Amino acid sequence: MGWFYVILAAVNELIGVWGLNKFSQKRNIANATVYVGGLGLSFAFIYASFNYLPTSVAYATWTGVGTGGVVLMNMLLFGESKSVFRMVSLLAIIIGVTGLKIV
Repeated sequence: MGWFYVILAAVNELIGVWGLNKFSQKRNIANATVYVGGLGLSFAFIYASFNYLPTSVAYATWTGVGTGGVVLMNMLLFGESKSVFRMVSLLAIIIGVTGLKIV
């Protein structure tokens, strides 16, 4: 159940960051709701995961998945650079989070 909460937290973080991007372009209630709601749900789900998983593992996984997801989302949806260095850095995040899970 804990991993399910971490995944829900990461997905909602991506929704919140997408809403933040939209809100910075056009300030309206819909974009603000997506922004605040996504990040609020993200915090609620990561907090719930702490009942099942060690805080250090859940938090590191959440931030790693969120960071990697945001990088990919921005490359695919918002035209950010797809340089080799960014890809290698993203791979380092994935390896680090996987290592924490294994240990």
